[in-house]
Amino acid sequence: MINSVEKSETKKTKRLSLISLIAGAVFTFAFASLLHFFYEFSGGSMLSILFGSVNESTWEHIKLFIAPYVVWAIIELAYLRPSFKPFVVGKVVGLFSFPAVITILFYTYTAIFGSSYFIADILISVFAVFFVQWISYKIYALGDKAAKWFPIALVALVLLAVMYFSFTAVPPKAELFRDPVTGGYGIPNSGYDRGATVLENADLI
Repeated sequence: MINSVEKSETKKTKRLSLISLIAGAVFTFAFASLLHFFYEFSGGSMLSILFGSVNESTWEHIKLFIAPYVVWAIIELAYLRPSFKPFVVGKVVGLFSFPAVITILFYTYTAIFGSSYFIADILISVFAVFFVQWISYKIYALGDKAAKWFPIALVALVLLAVMYFSFTAVPPKAELFRDPVTGGYGIPNSGYDRGATVLENADLI
């Protein structure tokens, strides 16, 4: 009787995990798609600079997925009440997986074909959101083995937050941050490409 109950609970947990994984991927992709137009439609508001895409660079597209992913993680934490430390570790690994997966796949296929294609970019984005949800769950499922990495995960989370809020205003002059349409970096018409200082450019945020 006890084994039967345990098996039932295990199946229920797996089902809820699968539902949360799929729902999280759909939520992240849909929310990120809306954020893509946030900067343009808001007229360049501060919130759109922080959370939207200010140009067509690879980084700005990666950035679109981070806020929705974090929002969904908070929803999961509030309603599913998972074990906190392994959950945070799994989600932080997922956060760092976004730039890794998108960058590797995007630059690999564009190097092979010599150009980017809208459909391919969409497929990469869809794969990334599902992969990130999957890998974060797999890490969480490790339980105590994942929990011991909690302090490092917190440091990594702070580092990512700094990059997230800095690289739009003062992006490194690297291909990842270059707008392929204009050839510029960072916020349009900010003066960053013409030698504006870090503080002057950051004032836009």
